[in-house]
Amino acid sequence: MSAIANKKLMEEIFAGAGNPDAAVRDRSLFVASLADDARWVVTGQYSWSRTFTGKEAILNDLHGHVRSLLVERARTIAHRFIADGDYVVVEARGDNVTKTGARYDNDYCLVFHLENGKIKEVREYCDSVDGRRRYSGAREVEWAKRSVPTDFFRLHRSV
Repeated sequence: MSAIANKKLMEEIFAGAGNPDAAVRDRSLFVASLADDARWVVTGQYSWSRTFTGKEAILNDLHGHVRSLLVERARTIAHRFIADGDYVVVEARGDNVTKTGARYDNDYCLVFHLENGKIKEVREYCDSVDGRRRYSGAREVEWAKRSVPTDFFRLHRSV
């Protein structure tokens, strides 16, 4: 696909998933466009930083966990799309409330790598300090421990 087609696909994905009405938010185009062997890399050095490999891991382990922490379906509003060949960079901001009542409106830079209309990789850059602050707590630490190799915690004692 061309850069223009890739950009249009990402604009459509974010338009459906970013609807202000949680009841009509539609992630089906995102799910259909995610390759079975996709990778989602959460950058940084905090409890969320790791690579989720495979469509099921991305949808269940990453997005499913986020969904369990929020009052309603996650909403990320894109405000800039930049396309270059098989890459689309999306600047976005979350518009969410956690179950503890805290606002979670993190800023994101998401770099999507597409092949033949399928998302093969996402590199997520965000404010890890804000993420740690909003999602701190025993439940979050336990999730991180189950999702990360044990030696990670020996090396990163701040988690």
